[in-house]
Amino acid sequence: MFFSKLVILALAAVAAAHPGHEAEEHWAAIAARTQRVNTRRALENCAASLESRGHAARAIERRAAEAARQRIARRIPVNNPYRKRAAVRRDTTSILNKDHEGTLDPDEAQADESYVFNSTTCAVLNPQGEVGPFYVKGEYVRSDVTDSEPGVEIIMEAQVIDVNTCEPLVGAWFDIWNCNSTGVYSGVQSNGNGNSNDATNLDNTALRGIQQTDDNGVVTFTTIYPGHYSGRTNHMHVVLHTEAEEQTNGTITMGTVPHIGQFFWDQSLTTQVEALSPYNTNTITLTTNAQDRVFGEQETAGTTSDPVFNYVFLGDSISDGIFQWIVVGVDTSASYTPTYSFELTEDGGVPVSSGGGGGAGGGGGGPPS
Repeated sequence: MFFSKLVILALAAVAAAHPGHEAEEHWAAIAARTQRVNTRRALENCAASLESRGHAARAIERRAAEAARQRIARRIPVNNPYRKRAAVRRDTTSILNKDHEGTLDPDEAQADESYVFNSTTCAVLNPQGEVGPFYVKGEYVRSDVTDSEPGVEIIMEAQVIDVNTCEPLVGAWFDIWNCNSTGVYSGVQSNGNGNSNDATNLDNTALRGIQQTDDNGVVTFTTIYPGHYSGRTNHMHVVLHTEAEEQTNGTITMGTVPHIGQFFWDQSLTTQVEALSPYNTNTITLTTNAQDRVFGEQETAGTTSDPVFNYVFLGDSISDGIFQWIVVGVDTSASYTPTYSFELTEDGGVPVSSGGGGGAGGGGGGPPS
């Protein structure tokens, strides 16, 4: 069954972002491991409840239906067999070696879609990590954040579970952002982020957006696979907001933030993506998951954390798009203040001097890594 197969519910995505951030953020992320262990245990205790209440079965049906809908939109035969990742393993080395996609038996997959969609990589989201220099306050509520950015399209589903109630977290706001295919973030103007003289990038909102979790604790986004930049592997940022409200201008209030963190992809998948255009026009040396200090030191070392998305190709080729999913457990009693150095206002993007109590690594500083 879905949740019982997880040995279960791994931790993860403790946050963080860009080397060069203040040492106190770095050590705070490391110290948060103990809190993660406690939260992981709470989430594991939720497994039976989630199973018995039908959340597992609904998740399988939901993922299968969404993948089929995306195939139809791309004129891909719905009954084509999917490929699937291998069994879950733990700690940094085993997660690096784990294939979250892999292959499956086509006959079994066609006979039972749950064979593909019943597995979850799970992440316990609660300790604060380094938010990074490129969080932008005030982004728009929307599900498609691509804004015509070129790259491999991703349909992402995330389901959020409150570990204190063992129920889906309804009405939370999932705030994501990632760089484009050549390693540049929208919404900021900074050394080491593309053309540092391009002030128009402040008004760019591509690959940033916010969605509210539904009655199943689920959000779905359309984005692109991020590229890479100096010192960091390919990754996606997330800030989770609770007790926030949508405003008339299409943004949200900050509310309470019980988590700041990151997600990753299999290195083998990244290698395939980086071979494609425009990813392969990036001349900066690729940092792998194994080399990335956030993936290893802060996210997976000494833990059972697996912050890597499960995924399937929608078609025969990666260029047909990817459907990916993850289940996240969050301790809603936690509360943090994300730092930011840029904000989207009614007049466009602007730099700020000390957003959220002191946005480290902001507008005029050095490279993000």
